[in-house]
Amino acid sequence: MPIDPNADIEITSFAWVPDFARGFVRDIRPRWACEEADIGYRERLIGFETAKSEDYRREQPFGQVPAYRDDEVQMFESGAMVLRIAERSEKLMPGDPAGRSRVLTWITAALNSVEPFVFDLVNIDTFNKDAEWGRLRRPQVIDNLRGRLAGLSGWLGEKPYLEGDFSAADIIMTTVLREVSDDALLAEFPNLVAYRDRCMQRPAFEQALKAQLASFAPDPVAA
Repeated sequence: MPIDPNADIEITSFAWVPDFARGFVRDIRPRWACEEADIGYRERLIGFETAKSEDYRREQPFGQVPAYRDDEVQMFESGAMVLRIAERSEKLMPGDPAGRSRVLTWITAALNSVEPFVFDLVNIDTFNKDAEWGRLRRPQVIDNLRGRLAGLSGWLGEKPYLEGDFSAADIIMTTVLREVSDDALLAEFPNLVAYRDRCMQRPAFEQALKAQLASFAPDPVAA
């Protein structure tokens, strides 16, 4: 689904980010959900100064992106946005209570049981790679994350997706796994690598990524 300036869903993202962040800003999640559900959305691109403003913080209390609105609601937090979009499409959310509960469980697990451990490693490898404390702490961070990946790998086994067909849970989990900054660590779990790659090869992800990358200006945007 191409970006539609007349769509009721509006996704707010940054108009510019440094090169290392391109493709990983979390508006990729609701963009991907819209593409999977074949629901149009419009972009609202802002600069860092706008994100710091009092007006914007009334939408997003932490001055981050994405923010979201449609004809009925206004939201922040990318996981909540994916759930909101999934409510409009059985392509992303099963209709039966049991299936829905399992998808909700795995979305929560991705955001709370896996992502914080991934971010601990990203924080060292991307932002503090030359810090002495990072060098000393990194082995423990690797071990902690390895334990979480082992649990996920054991659950997934040879299944193509977390719960039956592709769902909103796979959007969130895939975007978490693609942030693992140590390729060798993830390679210890070939089924997770295959799962991540399988999800990223979906046309909807490719289109969402293309749209996000196309939105960035070549130079910093202050407004």
